[in-house]
Amino acid sequence: MSDPTPIEVRDYIAAGLPCTHLEVNGDGRHFFATIVSPEFEGLSRVRRHQRVYAALGERMKEQIHALSMKTLTPTEFQSEASH
Repeated sequence: MSDPTPIEVRDYIAAGLPCTHLEVNGDGRHFFATIVSPEFEGLSRVRRHQRVYAALGERMKEQIHALSMKTLTPTEFQSEASH
């Protein structure tokens, strides 16, 4: 199984989690994602990450070796963008 591209990782997340903004960078083994979803509203950072891991499913164990992520609600993302 070949290493996924950042675009594939983005598509995997988008397929399992409704996002208003989704950006993934990486080298095929290590990825960094900025994920903005209304589903994160009211969730702790740990629960947000668990939600992303659930969207990735088995790929997190088999294909994606490291994923760093910034998880934000649309309001948090907007607030961050205005600073």
